[in-house]
Amino acid sequence: MSIPTMPKDLETVNLNDNAKVVLEKRYYRKDESGNPKETAQELFWRVASVIAAEEDKYSSSPYAKKGTLAHDFYSLMTSYKFLPNSPTLMNAGTSLGQLAACFVLPVGDSMEEIFDAVKNAALIHKSGGGTGFSFSRLRQKDAVVGSTGGVASGPLSFLKIFNTATEQVKQGGTRRGANMGILRVDHPDILEFISAKERDGELNNFNLSVALTERFMQAVEKDEDYELRAPHSGEVIETLSAREVFLLLVNKAWESGDPGIVFIDRINRDNPTPDQGEIESTNPCGEQPLLPYEACNLGSINLAELCSFDKDGCVEVDWNEFERVIRLSVRFLDNVIDASRYPLDSIADTVRKNRKIGLGIMGFADLLYRLRIPYDSQEALGLAEKIMEFMRDVSRAASHDLAIERGPFPAYETSIFPKQNIGPLRNATTTTIAPTGTLSIIAGCSSGVEPLFALSFARYVMDGEKLVEVNPFFEEALKEQGLWSEKLMALIEQKGSIAQIEHLPAELRRVFVTAMDIKPDAHLKMQAAFQKFTDNAVSKTVNLPSEATRQDIFDIYWAAYELGCKGVTVYRDGCKAIQVLCTGDSKPEETKDDSQVVQQRPDVVYGFTQKVETGLGIMYLTVNEVDGKPFEVFATIGKSGRSITAKAEAIGRLVSLALRSGVSVRAIVEQLKGIGGEHPVFRKKGMIMSIPDAIAWVFEQRYLGSDNAVMDHARDITSAVCPECGEPLMFQEGCVLCAACGYTKCG
Repeated sequence: MSIPTMPKDLETVNLNDNAKVVLEKRYYRKDESGNPKETAQELFWRVASVIAAEEDKYSSSPYAKKGTLAHDFYSLMTSYKFLPNSPTLMNAGTSLGQLAACFVLPVGDSMEEIFDAVKNAALIHKSGGGTGFSFSRLRQKDAVVGSTGGVASGPLSFLKIFNTATEQVKQGGTRRGANMGILRVDHPDILEFISAKERDGELNNFNLSVALTERFMQAVEKDEDYELRAPHSGEVIETLSAREVFLLLVNKAWESGDPGIVFIDRINRDNPTPDQGEIESTNPCGEQPLLPYEACNLGSINLAELCSFDKDGCVEVDWNEFERVIRLSVRFLDNVIDASRYPLDSIADTVRKNRKIGLGIMGFADLLYRLRIPYDSQEALGLAEKIMEFMRDVSRAASHDLAIERGPFPAYETSIFPKQNIGPLRNATTTTIAPTGTLSIIAGCSSGVEPLFALSFARYVMDGEKLVEVNPFFEEALKEQGLWSEKLMALIEQKGSIAQIEHLPAELRRVFVTAMDIKPDAHLKMQAAFQKFTDNAVSKTVNLPSEATRQDIFDIYWAAYELGCKGVTVYRDGCKAIQVLCTGDSKPEETKDDSQVVQQRPDVVYGFTQKVETGLGIMYLTVNEVDGKPFEVFATIGKSGRSITAKAEAIGRLVSLALRSGVSVRAIVEQLKGIGGEHPVFRKKGMIMSIPDAIAWVFEQRYLGSDNAVMDHARDITSAVCPECGEPLMFQEGCVLCAACGYTKCG
């Protein structure tokens, strides 16, 4: 694709340290050796000019043939007042050209339809998108299949196939694909689905949600039974206690955070094009409900950059600038629909029939800090509603103007809008509160509508240098009050929060709250405040302390239903097998055992050699035993480079030392199993992720057996540390994010 020559007078791009890392690793175009071949200035010009060029298709556009809009789009992005979703930044102006982030694919009740969906998902993941699926059409486990006379294996068996396929597809060279798997609460296999991720590492490429119906929620309230129906026939299979199923959902969320819930009837009441069918699923983080074969491109406005000063020198929202940015962003996103090359013709047809866009926000927590408003206050809730109502009204007005200029979305006449005397509109939806993990790193702001996880945290760069990062608005407030000191900053870095630092002023501690300082009901009320004026849904996590009870989660789920949310995700601190966020207070203590004695090696030992295929070549693992127990190991990789050979030898020596020091096989397997590498490969009984994972596999098969297999922590979607840079991960907006390098499972 031809990209207009970059003007010499373009503004320079200011990048924070994290943005430099993220852009170089994930966004810049690369040469054949994997080295960046563009700068930040060139990236933003590439995107701005390609998206602006779509204006020339419309003779009625005030920007057609003038070339001025590219400069406006460039300034919009490089001021960090607006950024489009990652696929647009990565792929605009490239041969791939797929610019949307969110897709939903149907999964029909036949082998052909199921594997068509697997293939289509692979194509989407390859292009940089995430996928959502409803498995509710699939007949239940052990149901008779008429065409063969056999029995069905059920949704869970096919869900695992989708998960494995995802593992093998690298998204546009940047990250693995993310998926949402949804099952209706009235499906006969619902109990198995609810418990599907109770073992860490199961379905690690999927977020799961249960689609709750109004009928089910009413049965929970009345403590009544409800019916499970065969999806292919409508036959009632059995009845269950709604209250008991709801309590099981609560219990699993308390244990691990999975599955989440969506209120499917509420989602469909807001379906703008009901004549085209029911909405069955959402995208991976749950904020974008979509019809089958539908996609949506997203973008976010940075509220932290939309402030001005009043006559008294106080910070306030610049509503005029906010309106200008909204209108320009809506035009940008509508152009993205025309510019994008979708991986399937059926997706292109559906997208262009409805032209959904999802304009959201980021930097909300930063805005509250600037305004000195506590996140968990009535004033913050009121501001959230005011911001989102303004954004909905202005984005619809902008969409209306585009409809006059270019025509409404083709399905407008059969949509809900004519009946509501709204329109014409260019876009069936205009607003979504999406996760902004990597975008907020580039923009240097807080993510989405979430509170900050920590006011200060340490980041380690590749040479081991420790960099302490502090929220700039918090640091500014400390200096204004003459409170800043290196000693205080070290304490805040350790704790992450100032809630318990009692010598600081109460007002400061009240304003600068973090995620774990905020009560669960305040998280939920904030989600509901934004949802009230959002077309699609809101990506938000209700963070809970480790001591939170099951009753707390029950209350959250019920409040989400009553407050009008379209779904909810909870995360109880420490509920995963491995903690996802580490601050100074939560670091594990180091222990030293001087009594550990290393066994001496006998002159003669006997053992076996196991051949294992790895992504780096065939590994021959020799395990020598003493008294029937493993004593030492030697790992060699055939025809491999010196570096790989050295690593295999080093791992073998360390495992041998651990065995001779009395460390159990189970403990060794727990440490090694699931460690990821660049080239995982399949085996008949699973996947070999790396050399250490291969050693763990041999030990587990030989000494533990399937009945005593170790649960796989390291492959869980919420692993404690980033698999790419080793820094701690945060859990927010329904997914995990590395603040250091931008790694995320969910786009």
